[in-house]
Amino acid sequence: GIADPSCQLYMVAYYLGPAMVTLAGPSWPKSTASTAKTAGIAFFDLFAQALNYTGSMYAGPTIFAIIYSSVTVWTAVFSRLLLRKKKSLGQWIGVGVVFLGLCITGLNSVHLGPKVFHGAVMVLVGSCLHALVYVFSEAVMKCGDDKVTVQANCAIQGIVASSSLILWQFVYTRSRWDELIRDPVQESGSTWFHVGMILVVLAVSNLIHAFCYFHTLANFPGGATSAGVMKGLQAVLIFVFTSLAYCGKLGGQEMCFSRLKLISLVVVVLGVVIFGKATSATTEAEKQQQKKRSMTTKATCSSDLTTSPRTKDGYWVVGGGGDCESGEKQTFLQAQEDDAEEVV
Repeated sequence: GIADPSCQLYMVAYYLGPAMVTLAGPSWPKSTASTAKTAGIAFFDLFAQALNYTGSMYAGPTIFAIIYSSVTVWTAVFSRLLLRKKKSLGQWIGVGVVFLGLCITGLNSVHLGPKVFHGAVMVLVGSCLHALVYVFSEAVMKCGDDKVTVQANCAIQGIVASSSLILWQFVYTRSRWDELIRDPVQESGSTWFHVGMILVVLAVSNLIHAFCYFHTLANFPGGATSAGVMKGLQAVLIFVFTSLAYCGKLGGQEMCFSRLKLISLVVVVLGVVIFGKATSATTEAEKQQQKKRSMTTKATCSSDLTTSPRTKDGYWVVGGGGDCESGEKQTFLQAQEDDAEEVV
């Protein structure tokens, strides 16, 4: 049906949601290079998500949720390698704990059969690639002269990915529609109205998800790493609701709760929490250090002010010493002090 992994029909709706941001008239990038970079990220994400959601059909949503939360690990690693973001000891401890939880999940998937194991491997690779999308997206929104806005990033990636998938429907799915889509839908007893509602809900939910995701990358402390940490909460919710909705009703043991899955989930979430706490502490420490440097710079610049006449706009000119650049205008409005002296 619509979940056929070769057709990827459901992914059309998945990406059409973010593409709808175009209707809001986002501020598009000024340079072709920025637009091309964002479009390139969309192709990368398309491949990553195809692996993730195809793997989830083989491995089951509970195993998918646990492994998919490893985006936290990969994002931390890639942020360090590509964006030069240093991680504290506490953050790396959190990463290690998450990795331990993933190892437990891997052992569990092996016992459930080769199909489940292959699906788990697909999700693991897809999660790794999706973490790169996090880092690349943060880079185009924060680095360079022509920064891509949250709305433009969401719209461009949605348009590029959905257009590619629509083209795939004409090239591949169209000639196999009856066999892969229509017949399975009818055999399941579903209706096209229900199919349409599922796709619409998927599009709207991913629109909300994508906009919040890009906003987190651009504005939330920690950027890509923080977005990865939030996958821990997603893992918990999927784990719980899947067991309640599908266990004993659809699929096999991969849909059901087990003690090993619970242990794996607890370990992964513990690692995510440790990482989140360490990230908050690191961010606060960096803010304090930046504040101290700013105060030191102001004090140095103030001492370097010369007795030369003020410029026309009332600022003093720095003679060039300490941390102040030669000729830099400072915001110390000495004019007010001089005026007060003249009154006296």
